[in-house]
Amino acid sequence: MSGRPSTRPAGKPSTQPAGKLRLVIASLNDAKCREVAEILAGEGLEAELLSLLSLPTIVLPAETGTTFAENALTKAKTVARISAINLPTLADDSGLEVDALAGEPGIRSARYVGPLATDKDRYLRVLELMQGVPEERRTARFRCAAAFATPGGGTLLAEGTCEGAIAIAPAGEGGFGYDPIFVPNGYSATMAQASPAEKNAISHRGRAFRALARLIRESSCLVPE
Repeated sequence: MSGRPSTRPAGKPSTQPAGKLRLVIASLNDAKCREVAEILAGEGLEAELLSLLSLPTIVLPAETGTTFAENALTKAKTVARISAINLPTLADDSGLEVDALAGEPGIRSARYVGPLATDKDRYLRVLELMQGVPEERRTARFRCAAAFATPGGGTLLAEGTCEGAIAIAPAGEGGFGYDPIFVPNGYSATMAQASPAEKNAISHRGRAFRALARLIRESSCLVPE
């Protein structure tokens, strides 16, 4: 598997009183929200999480950045500054990079094939494009940028990757997105065949959000000035 995720502060978060955090997850993907909640709980971050699924009037900004990090930070900062929420916000942007497809679908992973396409439409398109590509050239990786932003404009950022390969055919019912066609290095099964705990231990999102949780705990947002 790939090494430890890279982490870097993207600014100093504004101060909050110590104690249990209330955080918003800037996502409308129910499976992703559950996954992030499980990852943070496993890292011991005491937080009350609020999903945008319970805030239907909030509109996420378009993902117009050129990097996963840029998109994640934009979503986190935008939602954190909405007066109706006024809470620190988590967000991520992630995707699949396939070497034989010149890094596609990459930053367009969630919009690959078109805005109305399903997860299945997208991963079947990848398999179609990979027909005839030999095993040694099927290398790929999942990449994730996870961001934290406060209403005052402070931000933190962490990133994680998971190296692997594109399967010949989809397998597994778990996970979401491209999980049914991605086999992590060192494994013979796809990400969709892993249990949630197994996936979170090795996934790009697990690595990024565990690193982000450590940054949040260590930052001044938990320590009164």
